[in-house]
Amino acid sequence: MSVAIYPGSFDPMTNGHVSIIKSGLVVFDKLIVAVLRNPRKEALFTVEERVEMIREELGGAGKNVEVDSFDGLLVEYCKKKNVRVVLRGLRAVADFEYELQMANMNRHLNTQVETVFLMANDAYFYVSSNIVKEAWRLGGDVNRLVPKSVAQRLNEKMAASKG
Repeated sequence: MSVAIYPGSFDPMTNGHVSIIKSGLVVFDKLIVAVLRNPRKEALFTVEERVEMIREELGGAGKNVEVDSFDGLLVEYCKKKNVRVVLRGLRAVADFEYELQMANMNRHLNTQVETVFLMANDAYFYVSSNIVKEAWRLGGDVNRLVPKSVAQRLNEKMAASKG
């Protein structure tokens, strides 16, 4: 069985992430969607909330998708899960430069781990979690850029903040 880890902050999960996951499932038998615990990054949702939202969105994927969280080095998490492939999505040239640096660092840290890149669906080429958060914070309608369950939680957060 071919397995890959798709790591990220997923804060929040976007339709671009969902697109990469669906494409990844064409290439791999199973994906582990791994939410990074990064205390240095200010998060909109807790790691537990992100894991829950991802599970809600991907519930129909069954045994083909596992949702987990991790902290520390990705290559150590790969070793722990006994997985040698990391899946990453690419949107633009700027993504490629950053992702190439990360892939090379991961290869330096563990020569057994390979990184596979998939292009984002062109409908979501410009979408990132950071851009979605920024637009949302400024009152923009991001409902078409995120899964319905995520849009609902964003709308609830907005209502609570105005409360």
